[in-house]
Amino acid sequence: MFSRLLFFVALLLIPGVLRAEETPVQKAGFAKKLTIYLAKGPANACGAGCDRWIAIEGEIDREAAQRIRTFLFPIKDRQLPIYLHSPGGNVEQSYGIARFLRAHKAIARVGRTIVPACSTGTQVDAACLKIKAAKGEVEAELTTRNAMCVSACAYLFLGATSREVAPDSVLAVHNSKLMFVVHGHPPAQVVADFRRREMVSADRDRNVFLAAMGISHELSDLIKSVKFEDLHVLTRPELYRFGIDTRPLPETLWAVEKETRPYVRKIVQQKRADGSSFRMMEWRLFCESKDRGRLMFVREFEEGAAGKSTVAMMAGATRTVAFGRSARFGKYEVWSEAVTSDTVKAMLAAPHLQIGESAPATDGKSDTKPDGKSGLATFDIDTTGLEQGWTQLLASCPAATAGPKPASPLPAAASPSVSAVPASSPSP
Repeated sequence: MFSRLLFFVALLLIPGVLRAEETPVQKAGFAKKLTIYLAKGPANACGAGCDRWIAIEGEIDREAAQRIRTFLFPIKDRQLPIYLHSPGGNVEQSYGIARFLRAHKAIARVGRTIVPACSTGTQVDAACLKIKAAKGEVEAELTTRNAMCVSACAYLFLGATSREVAPDSVLAVHNSKLMFVVHGHPPAQVVADFRRREMVSADRDRNVFLAAMGISHELSDLIKSVKFEDLHVLTRPELYRFGIDTRPLPETLWAVEKETRPYVRKIVQQKRADGSSFRMMEWRLFCESKDRGRLMFVREFEEGAAGKSTVAMMAGATRTVAFGRSARFGKYEVWSEAVTSDTVKAMLAAPHLQIGESAPATDGKSDTKPDGKSGLATFDIDTTGLEQGWTQLLASCPAATAGPKPASPLPAAASPSVSAVPASSPSP
């Protein structure tokens, strides 16, 4: 009898900010159903030696799981990374897709795939979706900046055995919302009891799912505490603590930022020694002339640090950039040094750049050589994307001049913009 009165559907919808505006999913920049296609980009577009990936984007609809299985099953190369950009959708479907990804030991990352052939400026109009639906590979570009995988997409993401959330992308969660279709006029108490039972069942299903994915139960507790109308962007310490992305040094690829004065940027989050927090860092390489660049280094200020430390960067065995004078901008420290064309060439040729830091000794001196033998704390950052980015900068860089080098320690309009938590609703 009761089953005839109520029909229950449990969904995780798009983030509340989009629903509150009563904006259709497509107008918000996402396709109305989950779209999947093979993408091919420039060399190293998805990492060193990687130029092909699988794009999954849009709302998770009620037929998404079967469509994803049908697409992925015949693909033999299981090492192709999957890049997700989705506002969420149906929870049951996301669980099903996640389990399929787990069985296939998938590699998942949060990233936006941009198809240049979609010349109208949108990635979800009918013409663009037709291009993406065509068989074969789609020529595309990839970016992690402002990419988002939120709501039910987060469950889908957890199915992968290898998971990466770049420092400039978003993984966010909130609680489920129960939607009812009521026939007749059942008593209010009956409806309330049904809602309570179904929420308990949904919580139990989520706990079982997260445990199967090897994720800490703390994530389930957090999700229950976030109202459906809100959205919680998972911080880097949470991603690490919950077992979602356990890399101690997550980093972006080097990418061109097309500002008034363009530059190539890289962002890194480094796990601190306490094991429970991360420190944000950013590098920007500007082109001042054909034979000279300027490298800026920005990082979060270390409260309680004893005196000023010295930072150095080594490219290969011979080229070192020693950052001396620094400036303070809010919670950030900023260094800037001119670099010769030979140093830039050495940076481009090296697969990694070694970064070192030394605290002042009791005599006020510090070692600036990141050679690993002098007690200097060092770590490596990848250079993937740097050569392509620098080549783009050179195209608009002024010719070499014989005049004096700029005296300013910071390039114009180069104030730090590192952010540990990107916007929860980035532009798609």
